[in-house]
Amino acid sequence: MNDKARSIEQELWLELQDDEWKFEFINHDRQIARAIIFDESGFFYFVRAIRDDDFGKAVLIETPGGGVESGEDLETAIRRELKEELGTEIDITCKIGVVSDYYNLIHRHNINNYFLCKAKSFGDKNLTQEEIESFHLSTLKMTFEEAVTEYKKCSDTKLGRLVANRELPILYRAKEIIDNIF
Repeated sequence: MNDKARSIEQELWLELQDDEWKFEFINHDRQIARAIIFDESGFFYFVRAIRDDDFGKAVLIETPGGGVESGEDLETAIRRELKEELGTEIDITCKIGVVSDYYNLIHRHNINNYFLCKAKSFGDKNLTQEEIESFHLSTLKMTFEEAVTEYKKCSDTKLGRLVANRELPILYRAKEIIDNIF
């Protein structure tokens, strides 16, 4: 096996704790499919969420994705989520890895399955009412360096730190894979 093939096969696995809120109990697990999306020009695509909820006020950068529905496999879930949130059709390059993290405030354990996806086309989004009204989701198109800077900037809130701790290692791994195979 050559180095390029090996670089794709090594999935990242991270187990993160929530040090921002006090642990009381966890009462549910959530399977999530998320993606780092890139295009032929070297840009990456994220969502911006503007929140004012139990977690507090925050403006965040986040990878697109969401919960895996009953009976859905991970690849179907990521294709559906990317079509809904960004209006994009994609090719899945590889699975980057899994980040297991916790949101103590809402008693949830997340199993985030990350994919590296190449954008093929963009069309209409199909956001839920909650995504429109509660999170005010919008699309961000950025260079790798801009995305890293944005994650660090958004780390000024408790939720922002949890998201950055989860996603920055995935973004760095995605960049490494892209640099090795494209």
